Amino acid sequence: MKNTYLTPTLAALALGFLATACKEQREEQEEQTEREILVVGTSATTLSDVYSTSIRGRQDVDVLPQVSGRVVRLCVTEGQRVAAGQTIAVIDQVPYQAALRTAKANELAAEARVETARVQLQGKQSLFDEKVISDYELSLAKNQLAVAQAELEQARAQVVDARNNLSYTEIKSPSAGVVGTLPYRIGSLVSPQMSAPFTQVSDNSSMYAYFSLSENRLRQLASKYGSMEKMIAGLPEVTLRLNDGAIYAHKGRVETVSGVVDATTGSVQVKALFPNPDRQLLSGTIGDVIIEEMRSDAIVIPMTATTELQDKIVVYRLKNGVAESVYLSVERQNDGKNYVMTSGLEVGDTIVANGVGQIREGMSVKVIPSSK
Repeated sequence: MKNTYLTPTLAALALGFLATACKEQREEQEEQTEREILVVGTSATTLSDVYSTSIRGRQDVDVLPQVSGRVVRLCVTEGQRVAAGQTIAVIDQVPYQAALRTAKANELAAEARVETARVQLQGKQSLFDEKVISDYELSLAKNQLAVAQAELEQARAQVVDARNNLSYTEIKSPSAGVVGTLPYRIGSLVSPQMSAPFTQVSDNSSMYAYFSLSENRLRQLASKYGSMEKMIAGLPEVTLRLNDGAIYAHKGRVETVSGVVDATTGSVQVKALFPNPDRQLLSGTIGDVIIEEMRSDAIVIPMTATTELQDKIVVYRLKNGVAESVYLSVERQNDGKNYVMTSGLEVGDTIVANGVGQIREGMSVKVIPSSK
């Protein structure tokens, strides 16, 4: 019997082939993995856009005195609700009452001068008719009456002005609302030239929430509804989240959208109106406006089924058990758990449901039942 021996070279080659085969077998085994899957479908969902907002009274009016003088009486307290025209404070009226009496006296004197000039004109007219005086003297009497009547009108205007000034000694609320701080007390000297207002009255029966939309988002909404006017009318009611995180009990509506884009921020100011029957909202506070959008056929993808590659959202779709990467365009929901897909997949596609960070292009995936 003849023995066959491998030369060292042939033995090394054989061992190399065996090692390569084992390596390829291990790599093939490594390229296979088990994962749960998810079939892409549609569902009803709510998208929420959140915008920082500042809250202002529907009408915040600075109250300034219209005449000068010392405050002799305060008629309201800070935070008090007042009606339009209600007296807030009273300025010393004595000099203005004297000015009114003087104006009335001047008016009476002017009326007397008018009557005197009228009587003189009647006498001149009789003498002129009898051809005793010339036309010049008659014209002079007519002019004197006209001057007296003009002086009477001026005196009457002074009476009106003095009466108005006297009425202005009562500082009144220009609108219904709530009185702000009252920095000026009894004895304080006030005037129309004050640098700071006497107080401020805020109409907070309803409140405005001001926030900004980016120009791109505004154009998306306007395109969806057809025009800016239709967008304002068609937008759903908005929610207000207060600074402490609480949700305000009453819904609001977008009332106006500015027609000017801020060149610095590229945004447009929007104003939403909220009712404030319980005076819970205070002018000057901040919060968030939440605009919700209902979608009946949205494609919702769990974040656990995605990974990020170079700022791109990626999922792995299975075709014949092999993974292929798909880049998605998405809108992020505010729940921090899901994306709403706008492009990338089709309804009915099968994607890897979890552990996608370890999946590679072309990897074979074995489907296992969902643990849920």
